[in-house]
Amino acid sequence: MRFFLWFFAVIGLLAVAIVSLGFYAAFHYAGKKPQIADTTILRFDFQRPQTEKASIGLADQFLGDHAISFADTVDAIRRAADDNRVRGLVARTGEVPLGLAQVQELRDAIAAFRAKGKFAYAFAESFGDLSGGTRAYYLSTAFDEIWLQPVGAIGLTGVAAELPFFKGTLDKLGVTASFDRRAEYKSAMTQLTETKLPDTDREAFTGLIKSVFDQTADGIAQDRKLKPDEVRTLIDNGPYLTDDALAKHLVDHIGYADEALDAAMKKSGAGTRVMTGPQYLAAAKVGAPTGQVIAVLRAVGEIHSGRSASGPTGDADGVASDDLVRAINQASRDSSVKAIVLRIDSPGGSALASETIWRALKKAHDGGKPLMVSMGDTAASGGYFIAAPADKIVAEPGTLTGSIGVFGGKIVTSGLWDKIGVSWDEVQQGQNAGIESTLHDYTQAQHERFERSLDQVYHAFIAHVADGRKLDPAKVEAIAKGRVWTGAQAKENGLVDELGGLDVAVRLAKDAAGIGPGQPIVLRPYPQPRSPLQRLMTGLSGDDEDGGGGSQIGTTLGRLAALGPLLERLDLLTHAAGETNGTRATMQPVELSH
Repeated sequence: MRFFLWFFAVIGLLAVAIVSLGFYAAFHYAGKKPQIADTTILRFDFQRPQTEKASIGLADQFLGDHAISFADTVDAIRRAADDNRVRGLVARTGEVPLGLAQVQELRDAIAAFRAKGKFAYAFAESFGDLSGGTRAYYLSTAFDEIWLQPVGAIGLTGVAAELPFFKGTLDKLGVTASFDRRAEYKSAMTQLTETKLPDTDREAFTGLIKSVFDQTADGIAQDRKLKPDEVRTLIDNGPYLTDDALAKHLVDHIGYADEALDAAMKKSGAGTRVMTGPQYLAAAKVGAPTGQVIAVLRAVGEIHSGRSASGPTGDADGVASDDLVRAINQASRDSSVKAIVLRIDSPGGSALASETIWRALKKAHDGGKPLMVSMGDTAASGGYFIAAPADKIVAEPGTLTGSIGVFGGKIVTSGLWDKIGVSWDEVQQGQNAGIESTLHDYTQAQHERFERSLDQVYHAFIAHVADGRKLDPAKVEAIAKGRVWTGAQAKENGLVDELGGLDVAVRLAKDAAGIGPGQPIVLRPYPQPRSPLQRLMTGLSGDDEDGGGGSQIGTTLGRLAALGPLLERLDLLTHAAGETNGTRATMQPVELSH
């Protein structure tokens, strides 16, 4: 008894300490909001991880993860472009953990910033080593000046993709991959069923690599005032050490980070103060925003059914269909919301969950809410499925999208068990009770049903795209077949309406809602982001995620469980969750060395 008394006393003290620390951090940050000086330059570190998830603000970063909101980064740059107090910016750009589409969205923001007569300097210790620096250098060319550290290098070597194939390994293990796809370009399963790229996969990947390469080379040429052929020659002859990089006009200065910052402060003038991007954004957002409301929803990660383990405003990876549908319905029912913008950064996932989300978006659209989609780095397969009902789809040229198709199947392990001397026996009622068993392949009748299930998903996918895009189903079939396209290619074949970032989708939403160009707007996230502290207090009170229902006191076990997400953030608790699907609308991640 004494042990349990001590145990619950310690738990109680821990909970009180965490809550108190959270309140202290919140009030401490809130009371020390930085002020923007009359002469200011901004400093960004693009080498820090950035997330597509919604921001919860500086006051909660102490209890949250340390990834910066990508949307906040772009917002800070675009706000600063119209702020007369901000003269320029300096950014660290050597090793950016961003996808190509995010790089292009940042380039667009930097270009808009410079178009207002402001300067932008990029600094890098090195752009990769002997390779792997092409994407970071591409970002840096959007700046006025590029500074490179004396012993750095520019790994400007082009774009490549490498994919492993496991059929040989599976054969040695006695394992069979019993999969099929719709249609011939759906490449996810081929890494298990083939020993090299099939001709269709090679055709698709070659097209992707060429599109990405052309976008990168042409962008570098335009910003560095070089001819496109010159840039392609430079890439073929890369990488470059500092002296060669300077001689070939790939960089403007050889120097250190402090020297680049000193040069920026000197250009800005006397009395210049330096602020980080997050500090500036916190100071610039003064008072409650006013204007016409546009709802912003986010679908980030793999799509799956059900609810997120940490709730709709939590940080669990993936797109939980129940949570996103709830947010869609909230925005749709809110009479103050004039339009909806859905930001998608997802490679797909469950076909059933994707259709559930598609249905909610279509109902919102058919109910009179203008619906625009902004695509991030990836919006493919199920990620494109949920975009289909939109009035307009916006993507960056480097977005990976399309992949209109489906694959499915199972791994058959009977040969492996035979090799290691393990025997299995079965007892079942129902002729097809073991249809998903990995101990044996499909029977002929089961295989026919499996193939019909793939057909059903594929035909529904094509029908939804044809309906949403106002295209003939035969045309959709021709550009579908599971093929992945870049945003630039998708714009040409009709899967995308405009090229650009979130700001373009918002502009289109304003136009569709009849909001004039000069009218202020409020971009309201759905669901409203909750800080870790807010989620902790919700769990302790026993309220559900919608803010109502449930016990106000909760049980002791409920209170302990509510600590889970917070302890998880402090690396005191780990959590892993997954979902197994038979037939899935998805694509495998492809690593582009860039």
